[in-house]
Amino acid sequence: MTEPASLSAGAEQTQKKESVAVQLMKQEKEVGAPSNELVSASAATGQKDQTTSDYVYRSTRRPEKTDMIKSLVTDQDASRNCELYLPVSSNCSAVESSEDSEEDMYRDAEEIEREKILLSETGSSEYKLSVAPEMDIMEYCRKEWRGNTPAAKRMRKGYEAVAQKFASIRRVRGDNYCALRATLFQALSQATQLPSWLQSEDFTMLPENLLSEYDWIKQWQLKQKLGRKMGEISDEIKEYLVLLRKKWKSISEIKGPIEKQEACDKLFKNEEEEYSLYEALKFLMLKTAIELYNDDKNGRRVPVFSWLLFARDTSSNPCQLMHNHLNHIGHSGGLEQVEMFLLAYALQYTIQVYRLYKYSTDEFITLYPNDPEEDWPVVTLITEDDRHYNIPVRMCQETVL
Repeated sequence: MTEPASLSAGAEQTQKKESVAVQLMKQEKEVGAPSNELVSASAATGQKDQTTSDYVYRSTRRPEKTDMIKSLVTDQDASRNCELYLPVSSNCSAVESSEDSEEDMYRDAEEIEREKILLSETGSSEYKLSVAPEMDIMEYCRKEWRGNTPAAKRMRKGYEAVAQKFASIRRVRGDNYCALRATLFQALSQATQLPSWLQSEDFTMLPENLLSEYDWIKQWQLKQKLGRKMGEISDEIKEYLVLLRKKWKSISEIKGPIEKQEACDKLFKNEEEEYSLYEALKFLMLKTAIELYNDDKNGRRVPVFSWLLFARDTSSNPCQLMHNHLNHIGHSGGLEQVEMFLLAYALQYTIQVYRLYKYSTDEFITLYPNDPEEDWPVVTLITEDDRHYNIPVRMCQETVL
């Protein structure tokens, strides 16, 4: 977009913002994006039998007002200079789980660390799995949604619809990594070959190459490693990427479905390896965001979600995205809706989500991205509130749309 040279700075920015908003809405209609999904949304809370409107919830259980395109930061040099916007704090009280819930599925990293310390001190052998064993999907529904409120009835209808395609459900541990965990578990359990982007010769050189161009990546927040000294950040991230390729390759080569599932279960019981894989995914999301940002600045066509991703006050460039969003995933927050698109592009997978609180609307089944590539494999997830994701099983074979 270009502006007449005679416009004042204020008028220029106003016109630019209006033009951006119009373009975004126009492109959304052209590609069939879910209506009002990314700009403003209503989301059900994690509490059973209760709904709250005009908020989008992140996995921290703190609601945030949505106003994603209220301002557009003028062009900045994202590779060197970035102004940081700290996440807005909220005084809203945390949403409590229902009395029927067995455990809080929205624990953060600090809570998990406290649990691990407690277990080591007590010597207890009890261990909560990252992905629970499968359970009949309607039995799970009846256990979770017993009320007769409109919300409970809608959820039961949603589960009944999912049960037409999948027989069982596996509950996913909710520690703010749940979106990454559910997506990766499904991708690995269905994988039959190594994705082309994982076969690239320079795949493990990504950290070194990006750090040489973008010095601010040194502020990437690495997961804590007990009993060892933190090395150079590029070496640490390279280690995660190597592990991701190694595990993906070994699991994809397993022919028997039972053996493949057992390998996945074993991997997601190993916390050290599991959380290293999530760090690899987060870095791939950053790498993808940088590519999209540069493509847009250079006049190349980018998907609609990329406009929305960088229209937020807290992520107008990749540096801000890293500081204010990616660094917090798994620690103090999970993935927002627009970041589900970014994850899908990073993995080159279509993420199909049954959004149960949207039952009977055209957003009940949402695709990330909503205009997927034909050759991208598909993974399927279930969510009740766009914050926590579980896994449907027993019919999830790797297919393409």
